Amino acid sequence: MSLDKAVERGKDTSLPPMSTALVAETNGNGNGTGAAPSNASYRLRLNPNQDHKAENYDDLGLEFTPLLFSSLERYLPPNLLNVSRDTKYKYMRDILRRYSTEGERTRDQKHREYRQKIISNYQPLYRELYTLNPSTFFVQSFSKAFSANDKNRDESIRSIMSEPAPGIYTFDMLQPRFCDMLLNEVANFEKWVHETKFRIMRPNTMNKYGAVLDDFGMESMLEKLMEDFIRHISKIFFLDVGGYSLDSHHGFVVEYGMDRDVELGFHVDDSEVTLNVCLGKHFTGGELFFRGVRCEKHVNTETHPEEIYDHAHLPGRAIIHRGRHRHGARATTSGHRLNLLLWCRSSVFRELKKHQKEFVNWCGECKREKQARLQQSVTAKKMELLVGQPDGAAFNLR
Repeated sequence: MSLDKAVERGKDTSLPPMSTALVAETNGNGNGTGAAPSNASYRLRLNPNQDHKAENYDDLGLEFTPLLFSSLERYLPPNLLNVSRDTKYKYMRDILRRYSTEGERTRDQKHREYRQKIISNYQPLYRELYTLNPSTFFVQSFSKAFSANDKNRDESIRSIMSEPAPGIYTFDMLQPRFCDMLLNEVANFEKWVHETKFRIMRPNTMNKYGAVLDDFGMESMLEKLMEDFIRHISKIFFLDVGGYSLDSHHGFVVEYGMDRDVELGFHVDDSEVTLNVCLGKHFTGGELFFRGVRCEKHVNTETHPEEIYDHAHLPGRAIIHRGRHRHGARATTSGHRLNLLLWCRSSVFRELKKHQKEFVNWCGECKREKQARLQQSVTAKKMELLVGQPDGAAFNLR
């Protein structure tokens, strides 16, 4: 199967496509006013106001996901940031309506009802997992890196990272106790699903086992994880794929074993940046293999030796990479392996990408094609100069 088909198979099936694509259409440099201009002129800013504290929209009966409004609020024009929540809500709602079809809104509404039905009936095993707490979630080195002052934070984060291959970073992240609790929570959720015969959506079209954490109440926790930690890492290492503007996510746990998903085929993720953290348990095999970053046009091109990297999982240790970094998972030959995945997306980057033909900043094959064109141009210029020289002239053109 070709990789472009694998992209389609590997997409998130738990959220309607509207949730990221339509936001992308709205991003621009707007000049909104507190009284909100005519609907057709509504715009969002290209870059978010990172210092703005967004409001909570969970209590409103919304036709779009509440967290979408909290994420979008940071992109409002400056003179709309401090108006009433109702004014901000109407401004953002009208933008979203402009770029979504009624079918998409209906699909989104059905998914919210699906989530609400689960959350209303499922009883969490550990409620403390549903609110992000760095002191109980993260290992000391990870928390310490982010506690550095603004001037030194980037360097502090770099200091805990290893880069075993270009564009792939690994670091210690989660405490053993947190990993155990999350594993038990997922097992408890699966038990509830079995007992109630509730039909759930699996993480994506390639994984038949695992659970979408957002669907049973962890959406807000994972949103904060992305906003406060993963987005900062991505601003340092993945600016070229919108790391500065990650604004939505898909969070889930996958499970591998001889009686589960055994392996995962070669694919790319439906994300700009992917966080992957091994939770345990005891297992052999299951290594990730990476084979270079590619745009849609070049997704099936050959792999070059310098792009080959294999990664062995260790519980609590994270790996982070571009979603377009081609990869797969080898067979888990014994035991069970569970991993936490967070697909982070940027609606701004997805919109900008529509207007580009080449991606030399991050696609390995686009870079090679550009280098080949430059080499051809240099060679042609040399030949032109040589042809234009009188007989017997000699100078070095190397």
